[in-house]
Amino acid sequence: MKTLRPPAPSTPRRLLLAGACGLLLAAALPARADALGTLQAFVDEVKTGRASFTQTVSSPDGSKVKRSSGRFEFMRPNRFRFAYEAPFEQLIVGDGQQVWLHDLDLDQVTVRPMNQALGATPAALLAGGKVDKDFKLEALPDADGQQWLRATPRVGDSGIQSLKIAFRGKALSEIEILDAFGQRSRIVFSAVESNPVLAAERFRFTPPKGADVIRP
Repeated sequence: MKTLRPPAPSTPRRLLLAGACGLLLAAALPARADALGTLQAFVDEVKTGRASFTQTVSSPDGSKVKRSSGRFEFMRPNRFRFAYEAPFEQLIVGDGQQVWLHDLDLDQVTVRPMNQALGATPAALLAGGKVDKDFKLEALPDADGQQWLRATPRVGDSGIQSLKIAFRGKALSEIEILDAFGQRSRIVFSAVESNPVLAAERFRFTPPKGADVIRP
């Protein structure tokens, strides 16, 4: 197994998108009766979860659209697994200490310490960040039978301009992301399960034999 050490690249887009879902692992918020209250109830009551997702990424002018899909799992504290299945396979695992990104087509693994990989971005929430400290939160009007809220990073170099998070009932249903380049990403969750029994091994990762391992 080779270990490569190139200059540190920017955080992969999919890592930012995965990290945006760190709102599932957010810290406590004041009690509210709107979408913020629903977020708080979800955080308090759901300790493990899994769902299918579809993701759409659109260029600023809407002329280019990329679609992907897969499965998402999490276990508090600070563990998550994003398995992209189509159009190609890619796995992102946060084990509480490090974040592993495995590109199966390239047989390449990128690993970073969690705090370094996630930085001052929405992904930092997966490392135990405080929502009301890292984000300005705003309840939005209900739409399409969902409760909505907006989360805007308090720092200007996070790589993301804003997030919109939707709940249908008590379940997280959708996240919309506007990044620093004007690209819009939409993640829609389905078959959501709250508090399933998940094995801790799901959130561990060992690089396959022969894979290139990159440690920026």
